[in-house]
Amino acid sequence: MTAFAPDSLVLNRKLPLWYQVSQSLRASILGRSPDESLRLPTEEQLAEHYGVSVLTMRQALKELEQEGLISRHRRRGTFIEPGAQRGAPVRLLGSVDAIVAQQSGERTTVLGQERGPVPGELREYFPDVAEVVTYRRLRRDGVTGEPTNWAENAIRPELAQGVDVADLERWPMTKVLRDVVGVRISRITDTVEARLADPATAELLDVPLLSPILHYTGVTYDEDGRVVDVARIRYRGDRFSFTVTVEAH
Repeated sequence: MTAFAPDSLVLNRKLPLWYQVSQSLRASILGRSPDESLRLPTEEQLAEHYGVSVLTMRQALKELEQEGLISRHRRRGTFIEPGAQRGAPVRLLGSVDAIVAQQSGERTTVLGQERGPVPGELREYFPDVAEVVTYRRLRRDGVTGEPTNWAENAIRPELAQGVDVADLERWPMTKVLRDVVGVRISRITDTVEARLADPATAELLDVPLLSPILHYTGVTYDEDGRVVDVARIRYRGDRFSFTVTVEAH
């Protein structure tokens, strides 16, 4: 069994450090390989890894412990709970790692990929390219196997060359683009609205036709201001939670 190795993190000094660390570590836990150890590095080792103080690291670990993702044992260390899965809503404070964490922890099946003309509804996002590569994925609850959402990601064709389908079965597209392809993401704009399930959505999510669903659109921009990914995700209305916290400082 390989040792557990959390992902790297570039800290944003405008956001609480403990929050950024907790969300990055959360995404690493939910996206870990089955053969990775359940034992976390020590507080000191994690603090050094993320470049924060031990007190900040302790606060981040407390957040994950309260969610039930980890357990801490005096003199024994800190361990990932074997059945750890996405539970409490993620508090979104503007961190890309929070977006990754929100989309992690579920079994993902890639339904297909295709290259074709930019769909009419996406032309405003890709005015400088004639084609995009679209990936379709279905996510299921990691315990029950129940379908929870299905997603379409439209990305620029030159980026698709670096995308491995096997990575998309383990990680969200945001993480693949940032950590595998090397895209320097500057921001993500999210829109959530209520819609009625169309035939494809009703079949994939096992819900009645025209039943309420939540439709999420995430537009990801790189440092040059170009759109690199448009994610359209349809969530079952009974399996979706979205919390935004506004800090007053």
